[in-house]
Amino acid sequence: MAGHHLRLGVNIDHVATIRNARGGRHPDPLRAAHLAVEAGADGITAHLREDRRHISDHDIRRLKDELTRPLNFEMAATHEMLAIALAHLPNACCLVPEKREERTTEGGLDVVGGMHHLRPFVHKLRDSGIRVSLFIEADKAAVEASARLGADIVELHTGTYCERALENDGAGLARETARLSEAARLAHAAGIEVHAGHGLTFNTVGAIARMPEVVELNIGHFLIGEAIFSGLGPAIRHMRQLMDEARAGATTRVAV
Repeated sequence: MAGHHLRLGVNIDHVATIRNARGGRHPDPLRAAHLAVEAGADGITAHLREDRRHISDHDIRRLKDELTRPLNFEMAATHEMLAIALAHLPNACCLVPEKREERTTEGGLDVVGGMHHLRPFVHKLRDSGIRVSLFIEADKAAVEASARLGADIVELHTGTYCERALENDGAGLARETARLSEAARLAHAAGIEVHAGHGLTFNTVGAIARMPEVVELNIGHFLIGEAIFSGLGPAIRHMRQLMDEARAGATTRVAV
């Protein structure tokens, strides 16, 4: 399992954020998506928010029509977003929490308390051939609830782990790493595909990439920020290299 290719999904939301700051068409999220694929991305993620603060409906149409890699459509569990997903049929839909006042997605989806609300969305998406991912906190109850809902995938929220790294909190970082690793094992044992993401950087990706159950990382804001300094292609290629090296190192340790 540790030797399997670790996929990289690149989130292009904040290319659209920069575009929308001034209006017009530049920079173009679709161009960013094509550059990401050329640089080694295995898929593209885009979050169509209720307030359309970055990605637009037109962006989603173009991405679905022109992408040569799978589209992961992040969405809140609302009837408006369900209708859009069913109209475009992306490869996967990742259900995420969404609040208008937040800057970005904060924390995982309440799959335990929200099972009754989420179940029809999961079923309708799956019935249409769309793989369903749930963005969750790395805890046992959330993993078990995701399994009961019939999710194909869980994406483990790595935001707290990345915060502990930024704070140089060694003990906290160790706790978060262990928590993520255990959740990944539980999800894999339940037959759920494991992804991870939120806040990952060059300095924090290694420990997550070494977790053998994790098959995909979704990274966006950091890569778009790094693109200002080094270009999008080089930033993605470096992230891809770090992921591959970490996964190869895990393989070596397992084999010994």
